[in-house]
Amino acid sequence: MMKRLLTLLFCTLCGLSQAAPVKLIFDTDMGNDVDDLMALAMIHNLQKRGACELLAVTITKDHPQAAAFVDAVNTLYGYPDIPIGVVRDGAAKEAGKFNLLADEKNADGSLRYPHDLKSGADAPDAVGLIKDILSKQPDSSVVIAQVGFFTNLSRLLDDPGGKELVAKKVKVLSIMAGAFQTVQWDTRHLEYNVKLDVPAAQKLAKEWPTQVVWSGYEIGVAAAFPHVVIEQDLDYIPHHPLKEAYYLYNPPPHDRPTWDPTSVLYAVLPERGYFDLSPPGTVIVEDDSATLFRANKKGKGNHRFLVMSPEQASRVREAIVQLSVEPPPAAKK
Repeated sequence: MMKRLLTLLFCTLCGLSQAAPVKLIFDTDMGNDVDDLMALAMIHNLQKRGACELLAVTITKDHPQAAAFVDAVNTLYGYPDIPIGVVRDGAAKEAGKFNLLADEKNADGSLRYPHDLKSGADAPDAVGLIKDILSKQPDSSVVIAQVGFFTNLSRLLDDPGGKELVAKKVKVLSIMAGAFQTVQWDTRHLEYNVKLDVPAAQKLAKEWPTQVVWSGYEIGVAAAFPHVVIEQDLDYIPHHPLKEAYYLYNPPPHDRPTWDPTSVLYAVLPERGYFDLSPPGTVIVEDDSATLFRANKKGKGNHRFLVMSPEQASRVREAIVQLSVEPPPAAKK
């Protein structure tokens, strides 16, 4: 009897210590780099563990295959009904190197990666979807991970009621963008996500009303994904989207920087010590896309950026690897 009571008490305490799932919106330029796919795989595996709830995926790459590929990945991981929103008249319109996997067929003519959303043309506008999702959530409960261009979220601020909705519903914005430490001796590295839509980045940096945590270019480089994992650890199913996308984007042997996954890791698990944070301050986006951080002498400011020691980099790399390669449900049957 006493043993049973102790067991129940232990289970109760475990339940009490379990944090509520992070309500997450993932804003991505899927197809421009394979790290977006790493990040999405991580999200699904974190969702299976109860660490987060993926409310929607919104896309800043303006090509119809991007949304179809996202839907294929969501379906593979057991979440076929995740809402997907797309940008219209976005900055990057070219086809991605691996989004074409959405249309790949098996020998019998069936889709290699089954999905229902065949084109981004059939998906709703991202801004409208974000507003609808936010309006239904508790105040200060939603985390947004932006790992692509600033287009969708900048337009959200311009949309009637959008900025007010963000201020009310969003807890933190975790973004992969900019550079805040020296990159190969360059003190003004012009990072791609900022460079593709500078006006949108400038607007967000100036006007976003909640806390913003930036993962700079240097962070993903320091925790690069080991190519041997891609080559050896994903053959538990005949076709794995991460392995196929990695080869299509830039075949191994090369270790791919984990830019986007670092923002997701912070967004979902901010208290696990994977990163340190800069003091509070303000990020200024210059006209050439350079990102300058100014710390606030009074310890105020909505912006901070990730800092990572060599020891933390090892932990971050391993966490990203394990969360990326965990088999989807179909592989466990």
